[in-house]
Amino acid sequence: MSNSFLMHLGGRVVDLRERTYVMGVLNVTPDSFSDGGKYMSIEAAVARAVEMEREGADFIDVGGESSRPGADPIGVDEEIRRVVPVLEVLRHSIHVPLSIDTYKAPVAEAALDAGASFVNDISALTADESMGKLVAERRVPVVLMHIRGNPKTMQDNPTYRDVVAEVKAWLRNRVAIAKGHGIEQVVIDPGIGFGKRVEDNLSLLNHLDEFLELGLPILVGPSRKSFIGAILDLPVENRLEGTAAAVAISIARGANIIRVHDVKEMVRVARVVDSIIRERVIKPASQFAADVSDNPHQERSPAPNG
Repeated sequence: MSNSFLMHLGGRVVDLRERTYVMGVLNVTPDSFSDGGKYMSIEAAVARAVEMEREGADFIDVGGESSRPGADPIGVDEEIRRVVPVLEVLRHSIHVPLSIDTYKAPVAEAALDAGASFVNDISALTADESMGKLVAERRVPVVLMHIRGNPKTMQDNPTYRDVVAEVKAWLRNRVAIAKGHGIEQVVIDPGIGFGKRVEDNLSLLNHLDEFLELGLPILVGPSRKSFIGAILDLPVENRLEGTAAAVAISIARGANIIRVHDVKEMVRVARVVDSIIRERVIKPASQFAADVSDNPHQERSPAPNG
């Protein structure tokens, strides 16, 4: 259904078919694989979010727990302690919608209260049985990502017979479960780098268009991932060009949202690919960043329970 591509965020409606939307990554963690420890202070986190907004980010994804391979989970209280103060400042400092990167319902609830507009759940509602009910009650969008295992175990010899078919079937099932909870706004994510071998990631990106049959917006997060390092034999900090290639093919294959660290560069990549695909020049500026008088975080009213 066409309205599956309309995201309702803080009183505004975003049509994800118009162009590719860019989600900037903001990790307020000490141990994330790419930028762990850089944005642990509120001041540093806010400065980075403001910078990403200026660079053209459409959304900022705030996460308080690392999901790198082998990462140990942290407690709910610690995760809330990391993300809520940042969100509370950001809701008054920037104008692009905020998402919370968590699989824990109490963290998501606190984040939504603090200014987040939607939930990015790497477990696709499998890790916390309360998450589906929360998202439905709050009437917010949710990203459902495929993962095999959890961040601690996901790279322990993952194997697939047909990775594209298996991931697609798994996501189809998770979407049905989300709809069963009463969740109306769903985005799917094939989970690049989450319980996948290098060749699995390559297959998923090359055949991303097969996920279009699910009829839902697609988010892809290839940014600086290890499969790029395996191809180029380069460390995390030198994977910009590889990320650009992965982003370009993702958009060409149907991605609606790209989740990236290097916002300025990937906004430019997205604009060029969008223009080629649509055969017309696509304008760059984020509609949210430009609309200073209409802050979605200030407009938000809690959705009724039940």
